[in-house]
Amino acid sequence: MIAGVHILGIRHHGPGSARSVCAALAAIQPDVILLEGPPDAQELLPLAGAAGMKPPVALLLYRPDAPTRGVYYPFAEFSPEWQAMRYGLGAGVPVQFMDLPQRHRLADESECEAELPRLHSDPLALVAEAAGYQDGERWWEEQFERRYAGLDAFKAVLELMTALREDEAQPLALGEARREAWMRQTLRDAQKQGFQRIAIVCGAYHGPALAKLPTAKSDADLLKGLPRVAITATWVPWTHRHLTFASGYGAGVHSPGYYEHLWSTSAREEVALRWMVRVAHFLRAEDLETSTASIIEATRLADTIASLRGQAVPGLVEFQEAARAVFCYGSDAAMRLVGERLEVGHALGAVSEDAPRTPLQQDLQREQKRLRLPPEALDRTLELDLRKPHDLDRSLLLHRLRLLSVPWGKTETVRGKGTFREVWKLRWEPEFEVGLIEGAPWGNTVAAAATALASNQAMLARSLPQLTTLVGAVLQASLPTAVPPVMQALANHAALTGDVGHLMEAVPPLAEVLRYGNVRQTDGEMLRPVVEGLVARICAGLPPACSALGEEAAAEMFARLNATHGALAALADDDLRGPWQATLARLEASETVPGLLSGRCTRLLFDDNVRTFEETEGQLSRSLSRAAEPAQAAAWVEGFVSGGGLLLIHRPELWALLDQWLVTLPPEHFTAALPLLRRAFAEFSVPERRQMGELAARGSETARSVKPLEEAIEPERAACVLPTLAAIFGITLPEPPTPSSLP
Repeated sequence: MIAGVHILGIRHHGPGSARSVCAALAAIQPDVILLEGPPDAQELLPLAGAAGMKPPVALLLYRPDAPTRGVYYPFAEFSPEWQAMRYGLGAGVPVQFMDLPQRHRLADESECEAELPRLHSDPLALVAEAAGYQDGERWWEEQFERRYAGLDAFKAVLELMTALREDEAQPLALGEARREAWMRQTLRDAQKQGFQRIAIVCGAYHGPALAKLPTAKSDADLLKGLPRVAITATWVPWTHRHLTFASGYGAGVHSPGYYEHLWSTSAREEVALRWMVRVAHFLRAEDLETSTASIIEATRLADTIASLRGQAVPGLVEFQEAARAVFCYGSDAAMRLVGERLEVGHALGAVSEDAPRTPLQQDLQREQKRLRLPPEALDRTLELDLRKPHDLDRSLLLHRLRLLSVPWGKTETVRGKGTFREVWKLRWEPEFEVGLIEGAPWGNTVAAAATALASNQAMLARSLPQLTTLVGAVLQASLPTAVPPVMQALANHAALTGDVGHLMEAVPPLAEVLRYGNVRQTDGEMLRPVVEGLVARICAGLPPACSALGEEAAAEMFARLNATHGALAALADDDLRGPWQATLARLEASETVPGLLSGRCTRLLFDDNVRTFEETEGQLSRSLSRAAEPAQAAAWVEGFVSGGGLLLIHRPELWALLDQWLVTLPPEHFTAALPLLRRAFAEFSVPERRQMGELAARGSETARSVKPLEEAIEPERAACVLPTLAAIFGITLPEPPTPSSLP
């Protein structure tokens, strides 16, 4: 061990490690603290003590030429590194980052893609598992904090890590060797500057590499010729969820919310009681019954479980078992809620206003304050009334951010609330900061950046569906400057596109903009000539495009046909629907069109009242005649009944025709048609299938004997109820007819 050097080997996050570091630093009284972290962010380190810094936060280091090539260094309140920084800043002790700079690591592709063995990233957790512990922090507390005081704990950790590294069979990777070489060089520089009491806070695995220094030349040789790139660094807010292993963070923990509870509860004897109180309050907020007596019972049960297991105090596992038994009555569903909301937590940090930010980030922050839309780590439902200016501005901001690849909100479909309603589900993710950084070169405000980016995307678009989606996004975001270039690109692509499928895919998003444009106070009418041109070209090219299609191609065209028909029906424009319905009639009559499409056209024409019931019945009869090939007929039925079977239920004549065709099929043809029919009828609701089963049970003769609804009404019997109805509604009827004698 080097004289005057104290190595504090830690886990990266955990209240036990953080408390041990605080106690050790208070005992050492160092004159410099060397911290495992990126020297590229050295200038930002003083901001850790600035007003407005609220963990969890993270250092973000990225390449300005490729912002997605970046790395985060997260810190929570209970992170040992954070406490070391705060100690140094509060005591006036210099704090210096000592890891290999990211300007070298991000320049090396292999370094960015390397995945460390778990022994390197979290060796103490592996040791805890080998000792039979599920919670590494509890192992740390029981094996070190209760057995050793201050520096003795870290001496024991160093001894343990030295033994592990001596027995390690796998050689150290080049990237890790360079990291440790840079750390040793930083330690040598600190000694040259005359520091006498040096505290090193680093991952436990690296402790043995710093306890004994090899020659400076050997480390210099390892670091010679390292590649280098420009790096930009800033502080960004972080969340507890992103501190977990489940988020993909290799040095994460399982329960940051629980660790925060341990850190904030100073008295060890109050940990269990306070935790159970938090669980009870949360369950009450979720309308689950809890009581004060249940809190006491759960606390005692956790203590009892810990005693039976030979533990001095209960840990998270004991708390979970006690809460499941007492509060949740053995229910895992309720415990999953507790795990997500309390054990993981939903804290979202904040950074100081002095932290470097691009103008785009600053503009978004101003807009969030103006519109009272603070970022939150939990899902939040936001219902907007677009008739209100404030709500409309909120909607425009969210749509513009989506254009910038910052999907803070996702729209949800809500039926029956009018076209002026818009429902969003909001959830802020820390990685959205990277999207804002990427969007910064396009403009200094959200509106300007979204406008420039949309115009560029229009210029680079290679397909009509891409452009129609972009047109909708631009109009929803109310970016008038971006509309002309996007519309020009759309017109150019529409004129050159000969693929009928692409033309049909372009209609629904444009029709939606036409339908809702006035509600959003956007000029959607500029799209009408484009939509009219698209519909005209579709009507001309659809019949040949539907001729002689295979099963897979027919299914794709079937989906496009439904989407286009629904879009034009929503517009309720007779100038567009007339040519479209005439095209459906041509498809229906064509012998080369697949049965799936022909049957669908018949159903759509009937639903639009273009075909009478008698005409529809005749078409069904012809399509299911003996001359029709069984597979083609079955496909026709699938297209005809798709979307609902009420037509067959309320029109027994159609059911009888279908039944007669089916029962007369030869066995081999029945086997071929059965999969198509099963697929079609599987889409029906349970009540529809039940009623069809009853029809089938009565048989085809019974179905034929049932009169249609309009023919089943007997005027003489109906006249008998008229006086009662008149009394109910309070009206006077003319002299009722005298009914004949009833059987």
